[in-house]
Amino acid sequence: MAEIKVPFHKAAITKAEEDAVLDVLRSGWLTTGKYALEFEKKFSEAVTEKTENDNQNTATTENASSNTAVTGTTLRLRTISAADVRANREKLGLSNDSVISLAVNSNTSGMILAMEACGVKEGTAVITTPYTFVSTATCARHLNADVFFADIEKDTYSIDPEKIEEILKKDSEPGGYDGKGSHKVQAIVPVHIAGNICNMEKICELAKKYSTPDHKIYIIEDAAHSFPSPTKLGYAGAIGDAGVFSFYVTKTITTAEGGMVCTRSPELARRMTTMRMHGMDRTTWDRYTSPRASWEYDIIAPGYKFNLPDVLAAIGCCQVERAELFYEQRKRIVEKYNQAFSKLDFIELPPDGEGNSWHLYLMRIIPEKLKITREEFAKKMQAAGLGISVHFIPIFHFTYWKELYKDFDPAHYPNAENQYSRTISIPLFPDMTDEQAELVIKTVTQIGSENHA
Repeated sequence: MAEIKVPFHKAAITKAEEDAVLDVLRSGWLTTGKYALEFEKKFSEAVTEKTENDNQNTATTENASSNTAVTGTTLRLRTISAADVRANREKLGLSNDSVISLAVNSNTSGMILAMEACGVKEGTAVITTPYTFVSTATCARHLNADVFFADIEKDTYSIDPEKIEEILKKDSEPGGYDGKGSHKVQAIVPVHIAGNICNMEKICELAKKYSTPDHKIYIIEDAAHSFPSPTKLGYAGAIGDAGVFSFYVTKTITTAEGGMVCTRSPELARRMTTMRMHGMDRTTWDRYTSPRASWEYDIIAPGYKFNLPDVLAAIGCCQVERAELFYEQRKRIVEKYNQAFSKLDFIELPPDGEGNSWHLYLMRIIPEKLKITREEFAKKMQAAGLGISVHFIPIFHFTYWKELYKDFDPAHYPNAENQYSRTISIPLFPDMTDEQAELVIKTVTQIGSENHA
């Protein structure tokens, strides 16, 4: 195996995170408690549209790596006008209530909580994309629901609203999917691949159009890649009925393992809070800090064990404060990549749009310009010491799903298969140096030139 010269990712950890973890370890309370509550509060603030006064806020970069050009500077936060967002949301009939955040131990557990709270269960279905990590769809199966897959747009990695509507239209027709004419689709689950935001305005319009007085179609955003992502409808993950983030070690901020569920619905928040911890009517923190006896509680539902412990939440409290800085650092590398790769006729630049968090750089080769396949190109990059990956293997390639749905094959999802066949995720992380970026550019250029058609 070649020596790794440039890793695919490296978490930006400083003394602040180290000290925070030590504080938790020395406090005597390691599980979910005050740090998790503080993390939830900070995250809600981070995904809430800003007022004019908030727009004057700035972020310093004193904890940044000395290898980045933005070190020691002051960054103006990317913000969105609260008044504009409220107006845009009102036009679509979306709630303007405050964002409520619930810390969980993974995006997967958060997605299960969100789906369950939105009524996803046996006899219902969710609509999502085959171009995602498998957990997006698997969560519905954990709740005994079906999954209807919609292809992605031709030129992006985002779910295609036109394909969503085809499914919704069929679902609403006499007979529908269940043969009884009743709605089976309970939720639409758009995935913001690589941090590039789906067409949420159109998706929200579709959910409203096909909902009925006795059947609401929910929107649950898989926002694992999209923080922070400000848009005209609010921050990604706080646009629909619920949004779920990931803090896995490679994500835009990390808690090592962890996630966050956001919603503007107090009703959904109450249900997810209960189900997050065994279906108890009291949290562990409340049981041991309240004057009421710790052993007094009730179980009101068959819940899960999805809480985020303080030892991890403490890391998140530090990371969320530097999320915008991390974005600026990634964006600087993206601009270097784009400038270099735009001159190569065998590379297509990644899609970009409003609110893109640039979690990943999805480099797309143009097969007609090369004598080698994507797999061969990727292996040559690895042999040169570059950490790379592929995001994602479409779900229709996996045995379980092919056996579950017999007509689930690439032929029905040509756009997803096309993007998969030519995409390579290349190194991108906050503390990436100019020298590392230049090595990636040099290697890609050399491989393409030596294998040009």
